[in-house]
Amino acid sequence: MSKILVIEDEAAIRRVLVKILSEESDSYIVEEAEDGLKGLETIKGNDYDLVLCDIKMPKMDGVEVLEAARKIKPEIPFIMISGHGDLDTAVSTMRAGAFDYISKPPDLNRLLTTVRNALDRKELVVENKILKKKVSKNYEMVGNSKEIIAIKDMIEKVAPTDARVLITGANGTGKELVAHWLHEKSARNGAPFIEVNCAAIPSELIESELFGHVKGAFTSAVKDRAGKFEAANKGTIFLDEIGDMSLSAQAKVLRALQESKISRVGSDKDIKVDVRVLAATNKDLKKEIAENKFREDLYHRLAVILIQVPSLNERRDDIPLLIEHFAQKIASEQGIAPKTFSKSAIKLLQGYDWTGNIRELRNVVERLIILGGKEVTEEDVKLFASK
Repeated sequence: MSKILVIEDEAAIRRVLVKILSEESDSYIVEEAEDGLKGLETIKGNDYDLVLCDIKMPKMDGVEVLEAARKIKPEIPFIMISGHGDLDTAVSTMRAGAFDYISKPPDLNRLLTTVRNALDRKELVVENKILKKKVSKNYEMVGNSKEIIAIKDMIEKVAPTDARVLITGANGTGKELVAHWLHEKSARNGAPFIEVNCAAIPSELIESELFGHVKGAFTSAVKDRAGKFEAANKGTIFLDEIGDMSLSAQAKVLRALQESKISRVGSDKDIKVDVRVLAATNKDLKKEIAENKFREDLYHRLAVILIQVPSLNERRDDIPLLIEHFAQKIASEQGIAPKTFSKSAIKLLQGYDWTGNIRELRNVVERLIILGGKEVTEEDVKLFASK
């Protein structure tokens, strides 16, 4: 159920808005407030998924309500209601954080489309905040090797800027971890971090996933839907495995980078976006360019800063720290007492050829904790982690 608040001092318009929204969907719970002051007090005491707010009102105008509400509940999208003479103010409220505005008298289709889009955006932002809490605990960069220290130093320099970063490295090396750190240490860390695995999305759906679509754009498009670029507005979008993206989608991403605007599939309306783009790949993009599988102009747009993540075999000095980190984490997840690893067990693991990198090491540590003795020994490693 979506909870919507209508703040409007003109009773007739307020009743119309409440009636339209209540009849549109059984999943909308619509409440009302007759002025800005009452509206702000209502927002303080309740959780809303969307607020429709008039601009010109007694006691407290819509701009003041928006600014005050964003300080206490910044995740609530606001749609501003503007009279003919308020259009300039309405546009300025969008710069202050409003989702959109509608003019009086409200056009039915425009109103409902804007409401649906705002609710979609709110849902994505909430999901991202939940993920973000998990990210802070789950994404730690463990290691003191010179290779990892160099990456940490690079992140410290690059993160505060809006420079685009291309992260390269083999599967399982932790490219997504670098992306999360770049976002966490940036000025955008209070805004969404949206991750897109380009290799996991069918080529015919990637454009819709990234840029959204309008109703009727294709067979299963039963309603307008915002894409990942819109969801990441003011924040960061991480395009993982970008080397697997179709050339058609690459062209649209290039336009988004060049012009800071996108258009949904099936629409020619431009939507402005303010997004920092991070990308990652396990492919040699220069080779892909030579084979006409990747756009050279997009590569140069993405690779303002290059970060190469080393393989685990290139940072064997970090293996003891990684084993300890994974052992504690896995014991906590499994609800069992932590286990230690003998020096000889660690030394044996340090000598292995880790083709699956960090991901493979974690799996092996989990196997040894489950199957090994109270202290994981060299014999346990030979029995259960044989390479």
